[in-house]
Formats: sequence, C-alpha cells, structure tokens
Amino acid sequence: MPDPKNKNKNLRLIILSSVLLLTLLVLLAGFIFTRPKTTVGFDGERAYRDVKYQVGLGARTPGGSAHSRVRQWIGDELRKSGWSVEEQELESMGHPIFNLIATRGVGKPWVVLGAHFDSRFLADHDPVASNQTQPVPGANDGASGVAVLLELARTLPKDIPGKVSLVFFDAEDNGKIPGWDWILGSTAYVNALQEKPDMAVILDMIGDADLNIHYEKNSDPVISQEIWRTAENLGYGNVFIQTQKYSILDDHTPFLSAGIRAVDIIDFDYPYYHTTQDTPDKVSAESLKAVGNTIHAWLLSIMD
Repeated sequence: MPDPKNKNKNLRLIILSSVLLLTLLVLLAGFIFTRPKTTVGFDGERAYRDVKYQVGLGARTPGGSAHSRVRQWIGDELRKSGWSVEEQELESMGHPIFNLIATRGVGKPWVVLGAHFDSRFLADHDPVASNQTQPVPGANDGASGVAVLLELARTLPKDIPGKVSLVFFDAEDNGKIPGWDWILGSTAYVNALQEKPDMAVILDMIGDADLNIHYEKNSDPVISQEIWRTAENLGYGNVFIQTQKYSILDDHTPFLSAGIRAVDIIDFDYPYYHTTQDTPDKVSAESLKAVGNTIHAWLLSIMD
C-alpha cells in the first residue's frame, strides 16, 4: 500500500514544478513581446570593402566615368538599405554638381550626415614631382567617409525618430585648380535648402590606420563634445582626442555660414593627403568602425 506521506510529497512536487513552469512561460512571453528590437552592428570590414571598391573604380574626379559609376553605386546601395534617394543636380562655377541625398524619417530633429565622394584631379602634395599631375586615388580622402555613411545606412533603425539625411557631396576637393574651388557641392546644397536642418556632421578623412581626430576649431562646440564623449564611453578616447588642433575649410563651412550648427570630423594629420599614396592600404577597418560606432551611438542618443 502506498505511503500517504510520499503521495503528498509527490503532489507538492508536481504543484511546485507546475508553478515554476508557468512562471518561466510568463517571463519568456514577456521577453518575446517586450524585448528591444535588435540591430545589426556597424561592420568595419564591410565598410573597408566599400573603400576598396570605390578606389577600384578609378579616380572619381568630376566629369570622369568613375565619377558617374560611383554615384550609381552609392544610390543603389542606399536603395537596397531602404532609404529614399534623390540625385540633386545643381551648378557651380559652370560645372554640373551631382549631390546624392538619402532620407529616412520625418520631423525633428533633422540631422544631416555628410561626406564627399569626389576625388582630386591633382596629387599636388606628392613628394615625387612627376606624380603631381596624377589624380589622387582618394581612399581616405573621400572613400572613407562614403563607406561609413553607407554602413550607417545599412545599420541605422528603419523607424528612427526624427529625420536623417545622408548627403554625399560632389566637387569638394578641387580647390587651388584653375576654374575650380573647394566645397562646391556642399555650398550648392546649402544654398538650395528650403528649410534648415537642425545640425550637420561631416565625415572626412576618417579611415587613417593611425587615426587621431581632434576638435576642429570652427565646429559647434556642444555637438563636438557630445560626439567626443560618446566616443570615450565606447572606448575610443584614444581616437577622438579632446583638444583643438586645426581650423579647416570643409563641407561643414557652408552650414555654419547659414547659421546651422555643424561639426567636421576629420583627421588632418594624414601624411598621404593629396598624394598618389592615398590608397586602401593606408586605411583600416578598425578606424572606420570606431567612427561608425560613435556616430551610430551619438545619433540614437539625440533621437530619443
């Protein structure tokens, strides 16, 4: 005959197990329905492949075949990532200007993230005189900023609050050449604005394997400090250095002139600047990732 004590003990164990199982199911259901949406992280290696692809097309100098091909490729990549894309055709100094504008979201804040996609006609800083009439490959000076913007396009949430514009500026890099000037694309873009964005952040020469990004002296100090603090919190304090170093004419300048807060993120201590040695081997996936992760985290923090 079964022992009543054992029977009661077994019953209590069954009840306890049922309660624990029910609790586990409730917790699991809550996790499934309330957990935050996961996002794909910024991929520095994929961004680096984008740098190599751009340089592989050839010099993206205005009017050249590589210039047309890179515009088509950038637009295709943005559309694949679900962005609304416009090619803005303008004119400056008698030259056609082709800016690419990708937009996601509506309302405020409206943040512009920009980089130039063109490369320079002349490698006039090259130490070899015979190279100074050759075009600049533009791996860091051009392709790195484009690559980071494209990877941000792939990884930013589709339902991000506010409005984000990724703007790929044409004709930034041909100043001090007869018939040309610096920052033609960004100047034309700002002049054509019907409404002002709340802020703009420019990425230029941010792929250097030995990356050191100081505060740019003309940039908005509040936004700069926010971005540099974000970098420090992510462990990139050795890359984003919290001291001023250079005052630079760049694609942030037209925004500042129009009363729009803007920041230039640039490593101007790049030894291959405007030389034929500005090639992908001077760029690193780790540097691209440091900048990409920082901008990704900063942007989400201000959009909350």
